[in-house]
Amino acid sequence: MLVELLVENYAVVERVRVRFHAGLNLLTGETGSGKSIVIDALGLLFGGRASADMVRSDAERARVSGIFEAPRSAALREILDAAGVDAEDGEILIEREILAGGKSRAFAASRPVTAALLRQIAPFLGDIHGQHEQQRLFSADAQLEMLDDFGETGAERAQTASLFAEWRRVKRELEELERSEQERLRSMDLWSFQRNEIDGARLKPGEDVELENERRVQKNVARLQESANAAYSALYDSANSAATQMRTALKRVEELCRIDGSLQPVADALKPAEIAVDEASSALRDYLDRLEADPDRLENIEARLAQMDRLKRKYGSSIDEILAFLEDVRSKIGSVESAGERRTSLAAEVERLSKEYEAAAARLTKLRREAAQRLARAVERELASLAMQKTTFELRLEKADWSERGADRVQFLISANPGEEPRPLERIASGGELSRVALALKTCLQQPAASGAPLTLVFDEIDAGIGGAVAESVGRRLKKLAASNQVLCVTHLAQVAGFADHHYVVEKREVKGRTQAEIEELSAEQRKREIGRMLSGERVTAEALKHAEQLIRLSKKS
Repeated sequence: MLVELLVENYAVVERVRVRFHAGLNLLTGETGSGKSIVIDALGLLFGGRASADMVRSDAERARVSGIFEAPRSAALREILDAAGVDAEDGEILIEREILAGGKSRAFAASRPVTAALLRQIAPFLGDIHGQHEQQRLFSADAQLEMLDDFGETGAERAQTASLFAEWRRVKRELEELERSEQERLRSMDLWSFQRNEIDGARLKPGEDVELENERRVQKNVARLQESANAAYSALYDSANSAATQMRTALKRVEELCRIDGSLQPVADALKPAEIAVDEASSALRDYLDRLEADPDRLENIEARLAQMDRLKRKYGSSIDEILAFLEDVRSKIGSVESAGERRTSLAAEVERLSKEYEAAAARLTKLRREAAQRLARAVERELASLAMQKTTFELRLEKADWSERGADRVQFLISANPGEEPRPLERIASGGELSRVALALKTCLQQPAASGAPLTLVFDEIDAGIGGAVAESVGRRLKKLAASNQVLCVTHLAQVAGFADHHYVVEKREVKGRTQAEIEELSAEQRKREIGRMLSGERVTAEALKHAEQLIRLSKKS
């Protein structure tokens, strides 16, 4: 329920703060006074589109904020918690700012949020219905949505949508498989050649690195022998070799140690060095024994590396990349070889999902047919209370192409006069009739909040095009709605205004050469004069005041 609304620098409103109450809150005023601005501002709090055109001239930004009594709904709590929004003391503050440059910002409980989040929580707070929304009644998709809301088919519709999505995914995969099969068959010869060529090379990871090293050795055998011999001689084979010098040094140190034990660490350090020199010498000797020029081996190495280079130019810059390419080719060949099995499997899956979807869609259709009959009777009862007693309302359900919404389409039909064939809503000539149908549907489709807390139902000139007794019927209907919900309504009819629990007047005034709109909650006497003005025009006569008093008195007897 809307507790308070603050509007600043929005259109012709400089600053307005107004408190609303439970029951029927009616806004009246002369044509062009800015009554609908309040509704538009509230629409922004429900996530509506913001426009820089609505920022008051010479202002940097427009601001709209509303304090709502938040319903105790687990679903709403989950949405708010996910967004990090805390509703304190059962109330939540919603704000929108529109900058003159066109950008807008949204806040919930003083925390920045997206307009999408406001749209998500709006159904828990209220609903706005204006003349522009009557056009939505003509949409087949919107009509189906209304029927589903009334029939509470959410679970069945979700199951149908899930099955449709899965059926469509598998069907597309099957179609893609069939469409690309010929192309893959043409590529099969190339893939087979590539696989055989790489397989025939019998490549091993790192083989090219090993062969490159071996080729360098074979090309430099003489140089390697010369260097290895010199090193071996310096370490072991010459008269002044390192091994000879190490043995001499170690022998002298050991003699010293027998006299002075403090030199034992020096002897201990020399012994591993002597062993290291001996091991290095042995390794060089073994290396020299193996080192031998082999022209045939060098030729084989060159041929193998050339083979690898050819494969690298075609399939990758390294052995690892060539082997990865081979795995990819094998996978493609395997997919072609198993395509028949996959196609059979997908076809069976499409068939299974088709049957499951048809069964789910049939269950959904059955629920919709039952709901359509109930909704038609409920709307007819509402229309009867709106002075359309002989109206026939029909919801015609027809088969449609498969979709996530099922296999149905619905059309709302109406016959306002006995003996006439029901016709689509868009062919109703009378705007007053359409307004009453919209109000009847709104009443029937309005679901109470899960917590039982009242919602804010907003009607913007829902009484357009009607008058007299019909207007009185609309007022009674709004009054009835307001018994369980907070209703905000912009009206220009005195017959409707007479039913208000709380009456507000919107006026334009010139202040310091600028026009600005103001909203004031009326006292009982002020309310009588406003209704009198609505009846008689600018000059309020005694007869108009008397008539206004009578309207107010009669509404209290409703």
